[in-house]
Amino acid sequence: MKALILQRYGGVDPIAFAEITRPQLRPDEMLVRVHAAGLNPIDTMIPKGTFKPMLKFDLPATLGSDLVGVVVEVGSQVTRFKIGDAVFASLFDLGRGSLAEFAAVPEHVAAHKPANLDFVQAASLPMVALTSWQALVERAQVKPGQKVLIPAGSGGIGTFAIQLAKHLGAIVGTTTSGANTELVRSLGADEVVDYRTQAFEQVLQGYDAVLGTVRGDSLEKAVTILKPGSSVVSLVGPPDAAFARSRGMPFFFRLVFGLMSRKMIGLAKKRHASYSFLFVRPDGEQLAQIARLVESSTIRPVVERVFAFDDTRQALAYLEQGRAKGKVVIQMPV
Repeated sequence: MKALILQRYGGVDPIAFAEITRPQLRPDEMLVRVHAAGLNPIDTMIPKGTFKPMLKFDLPATLGSDLVGVVVEVGSQVTRFKIGDAVFASLFDLGRGSLAEFAAVPEHVAAHKPANLDFVQAASLPMVALTSWQALVERAQVKPGQKVLIPAGSGGIGTFAIQLAKHLGAIVGTTTSGANTELVRSLGADEVVDYRTQAFEQVLQGYDAVLGTVRGDSLEKAVTILKPGSSVVSLVGPPDAAFARSRGMPFFFRLVFGLMSRKMIGLAKKRHASYSFLFVRPDGEQLAQIARLVESSTIRPVVERVFAFDDTRQALAYLEQGRAKGKVVIQMPV
């Protein structure tokens, strides 16, 4: 089968298409014919070695995390799915990838594709949906009436997280360019700051939670709008010692990450707030709950561009520019 392979970290052309053997199934896995695969910013960072200490890849490895497709084979222990089922899943951090004609998908990370979406739309969801759910529902525990800042509201995470926060009853603030104001307002954003003309920390105040989605000093500025008892959940770092402990990393990494996050933790404490770093995990049960929200039209996917599988390298280059409104999806030949 054809797959996009990470051959080595860094250097020139670290990724390339290759013909590899179909995955061999374990008893709890399904073989899925991939119809579409969603791209995420981390897919452009992994080949550079940015996450080498955190992610376990045996190179060469298939790239990609999000997929949607049809089950063509099931392991002996699979009970919730059958051949012919349309499923979607995230394979992130499982040592395998989605940018291939077939993928082995553990049963516990998959859910039935939302019935009202096509394959491309469904492929845009897994990582951004799970990240938003784990940040807002699990970590920040957003309650009705609370104020939540979701920077970069027109991006892949932002377009989903705004809708989820509104479903949870939150008042949502976001940043975007003036050209995308109508988009984020249509998704439910209440307070919209044009980052090109305004400093959000001078406009927004009294927030209960901040979702860290933008690198640089944006997160430090965001702390200043928090009220006591609030939380900062960062998706972009710095990683903290708790993250290293949760992954069973050696003491050296706990020490390094503790030092890296010390400033952010200190800034949050001055506001009587908490800081934590979130690394998304695959979760089929959460995807099933998200699918129900999508089927009820509570949340809708936002897809900006669709590329053919053969053009995946160009798609990754486009995504790396950071201008995509919503998601970039790869459509597979089937």
